[in-house]
Amino acid sequence: MTERKLLSTHRTWQDWLGIVLALSIALAPWILDETAHRAAVVNAAVAGLVILLMAEIDLVSTRRWAEYALLAAGAWIAISPAVLGYGGALRVWHAAAGVLVMLLAALELWQTDRRPHG
Repeated sequence: MTERKLLSTHRTWQDWLGIVLALSIALAPWILDETAHRAAVVNAAVAGLVILLMAEIDLVSTRRWAEYALLAAGAWIAISPAVLGYGGALRVWHAAAGVLVMLLAALELWQTDRRPHG
């Protein structure tokens, strides 16, 4: 029963995890020393900032639209290596981090649906 309650209730650790993922996405080109592909660097910075902003909004006040925005941003960062044509460790990290952001957003949306109304 404790496990079910842990997953069915929105927790602030989820928002903090989103913030950590956002920062790691934005800084990944420099951390991985893969800054030669300009589009990948700009994409990482912009997508990371969008995810950061949405996670911070969700931390202050849970908003369903912010969770949908996180889902969309996670999907974009996951497919952006294929769309923009960059590879290496940055490609792997962005694909994995994008999937993690999507899973986190899906969990938060599921929790929002389970919240009692009224």
